[in-house]
Amino acid sequence: MTPSQIILIRRQFGALARRGDDFAALFHNRLFRLDPALRPLFPADLAAQRGKLVKALAHVILSLHDLPSVIGEIRALGLRHTGYGVTAADYDTVGLALLETLADMLGDAFDGESRTAWALAYGTVADAMIEAGAQVAASVAAE
Repeated sequence: MTPSQIILIRRQFGALARRGDDFAALFHNRLFRLDPALRPLFPADLAAQRGKLVKALAHVILSLHDLPSVIGEIRALGLRHTGYGVTAADYDTVGLALLETLADMLGDAFDGESRTAWALAYGTVADAMIEAGAQVAASVAAE
């Protein structure tokens, strides 16, 4: 990621974080609309989950300038998600829900440059999470 992409994401997330619960609620609504089969992977009451989502996003966004420093945490998150039943294909749906939610919440500020930056950041994180889950699946299959 370029420094300007990181600055853009941080600025936009700063605006979103003030409405973090609304952002997370809209994200989850969109996610479940895109793929209702994902709903059972989440608790019935999403209040705590919304907070976790915003906190996790903030942590990664603050670390974009040095992703290697948090890659272990990202991979561990991927392992946990694999344990919850998340598949590699589900990350595409999550990415689409994220980008659509950002577009809704940021309006005209979410232009092509923003979409590219956010998609790159999400793709980097998702790839690390998917890779961690795939390694677990491969070692289970080898046993």
